[in-house]
Amino acid sequence: MRHTISIWRTLAAGLAGGIAFVLGTFVTFRLLGGSRLGAEGLLFDPDTQHPKVITVWKELEPLPRILENPLIILGGMLAFGIGYAFVYRSIAPAWTTGLHSRAWRLGLVVWLGTVFAEFMGPFNVLHQPLSVSVLAWAMWAVCAFAEAYALVFVLDRGLSKGREQGERGAAHRSTAAEPLA
Repeated sequence: MRHTISIWRTLAAGLAGGIAFVLGTFVTFRLLGGSRLGAEGLLFDPDTQHPKVITVWKELEPLPRILENPLIILGGMLAFGIGYAFVYRSIAPAWTTGLHSRAWRLGLVVWLGTVFAEFMGPFNVLHQPLSVSVLAWAMWAVCAFAEAYALVFVLDRGLSKGREQGERGAAHRSTAAEPLA
C-alpha cells in the first residue's frame, strides 16, 4: 500500500524547518556574529572584517531589510522552509530512509544555496576575508542542518519501521508525494 503525505503535513514541516532556520540565524548571525546594530561579534570585528562589509551592513542607507523591517525577511525564511519541504517531498523517495541520512542530504542542499549567496555577495562583492567567509559558511551550516532536521522529522514522522535499517522499497516509497494535480 502506498502512503502519501498531505499538503498540510508538508506545510507544517516547512514551517517547522523555517522556524528552525530562523532560530539558527538568531543564534549564529545575530548573537555570535554581531549582525545587529551597535554590535561587533565574530563577523563584524573591525580587526578581521573588511570595512566595506561593515559599512554596507551597518552604516550605508538604506540598511539591510533584516535590520529595517525584519518581519519581511523572517517571513521569507519561513516561505523558503515551505519551499524546501515541497522539494524534499518530491525527492525523498529516491533517498535511503532514516532521519540522519535524509536530514544530512537535505541540509547539504540548503547549505549549498546559502553558501553560494554568501560567496557571491560578501566574499565576492564586498571583499570579505576568506577566514571570515569560512566562519559565515559554518554558521549557515548550523542554520541549514537545523532546518533539515526539523523538516525531515516532521515530514517523515511515523513512517515505516524499515526506515531505521536504511531500507528502500515499501518504506522508501511511503514518502512519495501525493499528486498535486
